Order: sequence, then structure tokens, then C-alpha cells
Amino acid sequence: MQIDVGGRTALVTGGSRGIGLGIARAFCEAGGNVMLVSRSAENLTGAAASLAGLPGAVDWTVAHVGRPAQADAAVAATIERFGSLDVLVNNAATNPYMGPLLEIDDARLQKTFEINQASVVTWSRAAWSQWLSAHGGAILNIASIGGLGPEPMIGWYNVTKAAVVHLTRQLAFELAPTVRVNGIAPGLVRTELARGLWEHNEERIARHIPLRRIGEVDDIAPLALLLMSDAGSWITGQTIVIDGGTMTQPSGGVG
Repeated sequence: MQIDVGGRTALVTGGSRGIGLGIARAFCEAGGNVMLVSRSAENLTGAAASLAGLPGAVDWTVAHVGRPAQADAAVAATIERFGSLDVLVNNAATNPYMGPLLEIDDARLQKTFEINQASVVTWSRAAWSQWLSAHGGAILNIASIGGLGPEPMIGWYNVTKAAVVHLTRQLAFELAPTVRVNGIAPGLVRTELARGLWEHNEERIARHIPLRRIGEVDDIAPLALLLMSDAGSWITGQTIVIDGGTMTQPSGGVG
């Protein structure tokens, strides 16, 4: 199936690397325009350069996803640059703490909440108020299979991702029929954010995944593109697992 999003614009938080950049690339390849967002101008410059020459246009703006005022400014910059904002991708995430849930300090608890959970609300609100409420479109939230069950060491991260799953349903309910809202719950994907989970354990982890490998960014991007496009026009409120079969295992999995 050939998906064409020509003439449409997506804003991707955490768009300078990993899953966010992969989604941006897929959207550009299908003819769409992309505004990349992250905190590092240097990383954004490199990411935008890597998308040069694709059918869609690319620009970037620096913003901290945990700061609501910066969400408003980034959305406004996107509309000014491209004339619309048709898709918001809430992808940015952080995981500054590994360990038992009740031993997390308040600073890292709050940071993880702000980036992973609260930003879904603030960036969706900015996009809704400035464009989507009047023109329609789609929101895509990146969750995790970690949000679907308990797991050692990354419990608070997983709690915030469980919230993203429910936020997806709640926003889909509240914003229909104007805006579709869906999510993706990846398993363990080879990204910088997840490096601590896979770098020294890849072969062992792969043995417990039915498809016998951890995920790649390119495994996630095609599903994202479908949900962002008219090909997914009757899908809303869903968080779709894409994990190589990890969640089919009796003991759950790594995400």
C-alpha cells in the first residue's frame, strides 16, 4: 500500500534521533512536511540534514517538551512555517532512574512525569487550540509495552507510559470526531534512550523474543505512518503493540 501525505505537516517531539526521527523520515518520504523538536540545536541540525532530499520539507525548532509555553511557541512556529499542523507526534521521553519504584527521588520522579506524561497533555492542548480543533487531524502518542505490565528496575518509567496508553483513549474520546488519537507501544527498540537495556544483553534478550531480535526504528515507522494518514481514518483510541511477539510470552517482556 502506497501512503501519500503530501501537503500535510507533522510536528514530532524528540525528533532528532531514534523512533522520532524514524517517524519523521517516513512522513517525509511519503511527501509530508515535518517540524522536528528537541532541546539540542546541534542534534536537530544533523537530523534535518539526514532528511534532506526527501519529497517532504523539513524544519526544526528548539523546545523543552516539559515547558508548556515552549509547546505553544513550537506549534505556532510550525503553523507559520508550513501553513498547517495536521499531525502531532508525542514521542519525546526520558528515563533518568533505574531501580525500585519507592527509592526514586522527587526530582527524577517529577522530571519523568513532566516529559513522558504531562507533555502529552500540554502539547496536545497547544496543537488542538491553535489548529486541530478547527481543521482536524491526528495525534500519535508513543507509549511502551512497559506500560502494559509490571517490570523490575524501570517501574516509574512504565507507570508514565501506562498513563500515555490511557491518555490516548481519553483524548480520542474527547477530541472525536475532529481529531483521531492513537498510540504505539513498542517493545525493546535499538535506540539511544534504551541503550542501557540492550547494549550488553542483546543476544540473551533476543532469545526470549519470538522473532529472535530486538526492534529497529524502521520496524515502528511504517505503523506510525499508517496511523498518521488517511489509511488509518477509522482507527482512533487504540494503542497498538509492536514488539516482535514479546508480549506473547508468559512472563511479559522487556520494553
